[in-house]
Amino acid sequence: MKYNFDAVVDRKDNCAAKYDERVKKFGTDQVIPLWIADMDFKTAQPIIDALTARAQEGIWGYTSRPAHYFEAIRGWQKRRNNWEIDPELMSFSLGVVQSISAMVRLFTPEGGSVLIQPPVYSEFYDMTEASGRKVVENHFVERDGKWEMDWADFEAKLEQSDLFLLCNPHNPLGIVWTPEELRRMAELCMKHHVVMFSDEIHSDLIFHGKKHTPTATLSPEIARYVVTGISGTKTFNLAGLQASTVVFPNRHMKEVFDQYWMRMDIHRNNAFSLIAMEAAFNQGEEWLEQLLPYLSANFDYVVDYCAKHIPKIKTYAPDATYLMWLDCRGLGLDNEALRKFMIEKAGLGLNEGWTFSRSLDGFMRLNAACPRSVLERAMAQLEQAVNAL
Repeated sequence: MKYNFDAVVDRKDNCAAKYDERVKKFGTDQVIPLWIADMDFKTAQPIIDALTARAQEGIWGYTSRPAHYFEAIRGWQKRRNNWEIDPELMSFSLGVVQSISAMVRLFTPEGGSVLIQPPVYSEFYDMTEASGRKVVENHFVERDGKWEMDWADFEAKLEQSDLFLLCNPHNPLGIVWTPEELRRMAELCMKHHVVMFSDEIHSDLIFHGKKHTPTATLSPEIARYVVTGISGTKTFNLAGLQASTVVFPNRHMKEVFDQYWMRMDIHRNNAFSLIAMEAAFNQGEEWLEQLLPYLSANFDYVVDYCAKHIPKIKTYAPDATYLMWLDCRGLGLDNEALRKFMIEKAGLGLNEGWTFSRSLDGFMRLNAACPRSVLERAMAQLEQAVNAL
């Protein structure tokens, strides 16, 4: 089947947070929303068909999770990443963010410390602090427009940490970690007896010939220190259905995690997420293979447009995710002025860079997972606003 990613779908007034929360987030609905990480594309037809058939049954009671649910996930990981997952070590979670929250609460001491690598997904900060733990920061270093790890600082910060939250691949920088980089991180974690939680929710969205490496596949020794969060929600644009999987290194951690959700009685899939995830992992590959080059071309369009028409804003095509990191320091605006400029002058709803690193000024994150015509309009508005500064 040929998919049309140029089709513009009207998502307004259908409870889509990306559109219907614009007034709450930006103070106006007169912005092009390029912020929250979901896509403006219809998902794969087999998923739509499976959900439609389930909806027509008319009864959506409590849902039992069959073995073939996890088998679909295992099959996907085997085909895409050559990862053989032990089904006995897989758990359901509503989402990777919820899994991060549970990891922090269950496997670090009261008042303990969690290591993160800013600029990084803002929930790494939020879930840590909401759990009463201290954030320890290993900041990326910018060199010639590229972001690199500070390895000496990483090891020094591990000595202060009880848990390391790894973004693999990285949001918002779009880094696909090499096996050598992951191994070096993991070996340092082992040296300092620090468990890693590897957030791999963007791992199917890889570009430029890069290859995703699941952290837990590096070696059996490393796997004993790694808990992994995976999901099809980013891959197939299913975030509203809330379903993810956590892969544990041992049965004890899995049991502690499962009991945590059991006590809150939120341990079941909803009736639709079960169907959607199975259809996605069993029948969604054709859609994904058509999506990836479209996203890559969107990145190239934004990079080329900025270079030619808005040179004060610098960006690059990420190797992973559909999120672009914009360096707006050339505009000479502080964070609050930059936010107001994007909303009031450019008419764009973006994510503020400071939410990914509280010590950074002058950056924004742009979601490029939308039809090209939307990006064209956004770039034209941005150019006009910058020229008027």
